[in-house]
Amino acid sequence: MIPGGMDPKKMQALMRQMGIKSEEIDAKVVTIETSSGRLIIENPSVTQITMQGQKSFQVSGDVKEDSSAFSDDDVKMVVEQAGCSEDEAKAALEKSSGDIAAAILSLTEAKE
Repeated sequence: MIPGGMDPKKMQALMRQMGIKSEEIDAKVVTIETSSGRLIIENPSVTQITMQGQKSFQVSGDVKEDSSAFSDDDVKMVVEQAGCSEDEAKAALEKSSGDIAAAILSLTEAKE
């Protein structure tokens, strides 16, 4: 996003004069949690930009959508509470649309 013909070194110097710092971050994977699932960015290029004390991030890479509405912590909780395997917990969470309590109940009722 460098203005046409501007030397990148001059651009960096201009940004420093304006109090804007830019730094590359060595990231392996970036995960963004949304209300409808997750965006997983593999092989990311991440730049942290600090301006007037505010930090913002520019992220680009290979994006995959994970529409499962539950996290690894949710799976662990179901495994611990229902005494089941991770696969059973994931299946119950998928069936209950991510509702942890319903997933635990369905697994514990099945055992009775």
